[in-house]
Amino acid sequence: MTCAFTEAAVRLLASHADESNAGPMERYMKNQFPFLGIKAPLRRELSKQLFREQGIPENWEQAVERLWELPEREYQYVAMDLLEKRKKQLTPEHLPWIVHWITTKSWWDTVDYLAAHTTGKLFSLYPELIRPNVTAWVQGDDIWLARTAILFQLSYKAKTDQELLFSLIESCAASSQFFIQKAIGWSLREYAKTEPEAVRGFAERTVLSNLSKREALKHLG
Repeated sequence: MTCAFTEAAVRLLASHADESNAGPMERYMKNQFPFLGIKAPLRRELSKQLFREQGIPENWEQAVERLWELPEREYQYVAMDLLEKRKKQLTPEHLPWIVHWITTKSWWDTVDYLAAHTTGKLFSLYPELIRPNVTAWVQGDDIWLARTAILFQLSYKAKTDQELLFSLIESCAASSQFFIQKAIGWSLREYAKTEPEAVRGFAERTVLSNLSKREALKHLG
């Protein structure tokens, strides 16, 4: 599969590769992926240049998919920049794509964006998709889908479905997975900015890991 946008992205980013940065960036990500060695400020500028020169591809889903297939991690970051520009056009037909991106080359740097921004936006546009999917995700074996279920409401604030959030957390509160425990704490800490007493009460009556509880109550005293 070829795509003019992704081909342009490869030419542009490869021309700015820096081996002296690549090693430290790979170690920071626990050597999960190879890197070109392009630090975030420059990579964001290159993304802007790419969009100025190439525009938004009509087949943007295929462009994201192709970028996701490339080995170096910076290409997935460009894919997320492209998703950000098209998130208002998401439809239920995009959910299988999103699930694929969440469960492919999974690590916190992509999953957290896809959870809070891509999945969160899709579910805000089509709320009927929420319960059947997130319920299955927290009951399934993929920790990244479970993390997404916990985090998708991060930006919802007063629109957060409190009953759903607390229910999802209760269903996986016993998990020993670091990424689940951290997601529980993060989601509660964020919701505490809107409903501090609700979060405090939930944390007091629910058996949570020390990490989750510490994160949840971080700014509540």
